Amino acid sequence: MAVDRTPVLKRCRSLGLDPVFLGIDKKSNRSLNRANRKKSEYGLQLCEKQKAKFIYGVLEKPFRNYYAKAERMKGQTGTNLMTLLELRLDNVLFRLGYGRTRKECRQIVDHKHVLVNGKQVNIPSYQVKAGDVIEIKEKHRTSPRYKEILEVTEGRMIPSWLEADHDNFTGTVKELPSRDEIDVPVNETLIVELYSK
Repeated sequence: MAVDRTPVLKRCRSLGLDPVFLGIDKKSNRSLNRANRKKSEYGLQLCEKQKAKFIYGVLEKPFRNYYAKAERMKGQTGTNLMTLLELRLDNVLFRLGYGRTRKECRQIVDHKHVLVNGKQVNIPSYQVKAGDVIEIKEKHRTSPRYKEILEVTEGRMIPSWLEADHDNFTGTVKELPSRDEIDVPVNETLIVELYSK
């Protein structure tokens, strides 16, 4: 399995991304000093694609598959792409506050701690649908890990398209998110331009 081992803050710096979007509170003290190099149009498009892949933790081939699926759906391709990425199970767990970062949520799903509509799901890329109920298994709820996670994520805003019940470790997908409700600093039109060449 391919794993990206690039230091997170270094990658954030090179992409011009705030680590807060990854659920990381640390800030890098260094600044990226490049000699007034102007990025080409292709460079800007590539940067936006890399940003989206890095934020959601998706590799190139699955990302291309998401794009192909978004193209087949009705509506704008860019908005569809962002919605598909946002509806990944690991991302929904992150949004509900059951993981400090998306990587941690991915691990929680991998370790079979999550039920979707009462059934165990261990695929981080599983696409949730409107009305799905996501919960942490009963036997894992008492572990100190989740207590620590909830303490860290308590102040995090839960998007309006989700409903979380932290006392019972459950969450519900009320509806599919619109582009305005996805607070990710990615310009998806540049990604569409890149792939439609």
